[in-house]
Amino acid sequence: MAVAAELTRTWRSWNGPARLHGIDLARALAVFGMLAAHLLTIEEPLVLTDPSTWADLVNGRSSILFATLAGVSIALMTGGRMPHRGARLGVSRKRLAVRAVALWLIGVLLTQTGVPIYVILQAYGILFLLALPLLALSIRALWGIAASVALVMPWVLPFLDALPVWDGESGRQFFLFTGWAYPFPLWIAFVVAGIAIGRTDLRILSVQVTILAAGVAAVVVGGIISIVAEASGMTSPGTYGEAVLSGEAHSGGVAEVIGSGGFALAVLGACLLLCRTPITWLVAPFRAVGSMPLTAYVGQVLVWAVIALGVFDDTTDLQAFRDLGLFWWFCLGAVVFCTAWALLRGQGPLERALALLSRTLVPGWNLDPADRVVT
Repeated sequence: MAVAAELTRTWRSWNGPARLHGIDLARALAVFGMLAAHLLTIEEPLVLTDPSTWADLVNGRSSILFATLAGVSIALMTGGRMPHRGARLGVSRKRLAVRAVALWLIGVLLTQTGVPIYVILQAYGILFLLALPLLALSIRALWGIAASVALVMPWVLPFLDALPVWDGESGRQFFLFTGWAYPFPLWIAFVVAGIAIGRTDLRILSVQVTILAAGVAAVVVGGIISIVAEASGMTSPGTYGEAVLSGEAHSGGVAEVIGSGGFALAVLGACLLLCRTPITWLVAPFRAVGSMPLTAYVGQVLVWAVIALGVFDDTTDLQAFRDLGLFWWFCLGAVVFCTAWALLRGQGPLERALALLSRTLVPGWNLDPADRVVT
């Protein structure tokens, strides 16, 4: 009886009515997308009419999806459509600050493995801290900030990238410690947009349809900007116009910000709609991965480091590791581990540890339900 009761509890922790299945599925797609970006050699740029190039969808877009979903998680952890106020908001902010520092430290430690990827967790930590003053704002104010940053920062980012602070070995270390591959002055737009989304009632069909439609519209607008800018010669290689207007992955250009930001919204909306149907039970193993994205992300870096050391006695050779062809094995490993853990233990190990750490260091209001809803 005790075993059955425990299994029922763990099942409800990631399948119960308090959980938005679509968010977990979207997170899982972000995890698999980042695995693909890391482990696959993607040589051909995306051409929508050529399926052989569709793998390029993961480049840049997976990490932006992650950042947007981080904002949704922040919103849900701080009250969702009924934001925490007063003393409870103060507790929520302090607990998020603890999570931010922990994420930053984990990111720094992962970077020390030498695995040749730009770890996103340092940027996450900074973005969480930047989000703290915004938690009490209205949805309209949040969207206003997200849109303003998204449209203005691409014009500023080239000057920030050119600062001498990035020069030399100390500059390289500063680049890694700040997660500047995902520059926080721009990427806060995705997080704030995610917070705005998380302040709406994501269980309502019309809201889900609106998110999907808005995302598709933004993808189209981003594509039009990229095509017009290229056709007019405004994005000549090496020019300021290329840096500002580009739609290339990780460029930080206006076209990328709008298009890839829209892609994140479209994926989230589609996942929420899909999980309204019985298909949600067919994709339960994927949702298990999405219920513990930090565990899945950290796990893939650590497994990469162990395998690379065992095979090459070196963790830094990206192409050699890609040539091992382990992408599908990594995906399978993530699905098997996360599903087994979710069934037997519920909340992911690192997610549970962060929740415990934040509650221990910042006692106060009992926020356990929110901690269980979003990891």
